[in-house]
Amino acid sequence: MKTYFAFLRGINVGGHNKIAMQELRHLLSDIGFKDVKTYIQTGNIVFKSLETDKKLLVSKIEQSILEHFDFSIPAIVKTPVEIDIILEKCPFNEEEKQASYFVLLYKTPNQEQIASLSAYEFPNEKFKLINDCVYLHSTTGYGRAKANNNFFEKKLNNIATTRNYKTLKKVIDLSKL
Repeated sequence: MKTYFAFLRGINVGGHNKIAMQELRHLLSDIGFKDVKTYIQTGNIVFKSLETDKKLLVSKIEQSILEHFDFSIPAIVKTPVEIDIILEKCPFNEEEKQASYFVLLYKTPNQEQIASLSAYEFPNEKFKLINDCVYLHSTTGYGRAKANNNFFEKKLNNIATTRNYKTLKKVIDLSKL
């Protein structure tokens, strides 16, 4: 069995797309995932599966949520090694890294999309795209950031979901229990 993380986009935000984590854990267990754990209410899932095709895992998660809750939620699936690499490649110093946000992308952008981001600069914010993650540090906090999840989804024409450093570290810790 291999360990995976699933990050759901846009659940339990502003009263929309409500999913109880206990119900989600049961749903994912019912479709064959093992040792399903969640962290906080925003759709951070740790699970084990014999399946090795991440696209198939994404499809199973998204289809199950659609059938059970009657709304469509994008999922991004990563392995512990992939999250470790994302954290290791963070271009910011250690203090900034711990206050940073990690915009996880469904697919790696092409060169044209990457180049288009270089035209944008926002006060109090810096971001850098490396492979399938945008690293974002904002001195005024994520809630005020112009370079937010929606910005990157539109500019990169890509599904994205954003997590902070603490959340990524916590799911890694959960995967070791």
